[in-house]
Amino acid sequence: MKRTLLASLAALVAIVGAGSSARAQAPALPSVDQILDKYVTAVGGRAALEKVTSRVSKGTMEIPDAGMSGTITISEKTPDKSLAVIEIGGMGVIRDGTDGVNSWEESPQTGLRDKTGVELADARRSATFNVELKLKTIYKTLAVTGRERVGQRDAYVVLATPAEGSPSRMFFDVETGLMVRQSMTRESPQGPVDVDVYLEDVRVVDGIKQPFVVRQVTQQFTIVFRLTEIKYNVPLDDAMFKRPGGW
Repeated sequence: MKRTLLASLAALVAIVGAGSSARAQAPALPSVDQILDKYVTAVGGRAALEKVTSRVSKGTMEIPDAGMSGTITISEKTPDKSLAVIEIGGMGVIRDGTDGVNSWEESPQTGLRDKTGVELADARRSATFNVELKLKTIYKTLAVTGRERVGQRDAYVVLATPAEGSPSRMFFDVETGLMVRQSMTRESPQGPVDVDVYLEDVRVVDGIKQPFVVRQVTQQFTIVFRLTEIKYNVPLDDAMFKRPGGW
């Protein structure tokens, strides 16, 4: 009789547990394609994005923990060319460029150096123009892994794994469809750096939504970029993205 009761109790526990799990089960997650399609639509749509072949963004940057501030100008052009120029008071000018194939950095502290290996792969992905349309191209695999809170809002989490380099976690707002955060590990001359990027203060520029505040949070410090203007289809000479002095 005791063994029968224990067996019955085990069965009841299994049944009750299954019922509780069913009641607590979260809604089914959308597919990668559903999330990315909503993202492109939320930003402004494929047609609007494909009309843009270059972009120049200007603004300020600050590192509150270090008491540093300056200005930033980011010039971007298809196919996958990028140049960021940061001027920091008392330190000088930092230039970070990618010409679509190669990438380089020049600063008063380190001089001119070429990026190689995983750092080069990271830089080339970061320079992808109209990246909203190309996430399935620049990452080897994409997988929806869950749903988490970003601030006061829910977001779907997509794990993006590249062919070379560390995976990134992308967070897409459940309601708006916009990307609101990206967590990644980036290579640097000092070694791997874990970075959380928050995309905030979204505004519409010529029919396309862009974040005007970007916060990059690391264990050591936080960098805040505040854009003041974004202009599309600005004439840009390919030479500006090339490494100074040639390759």
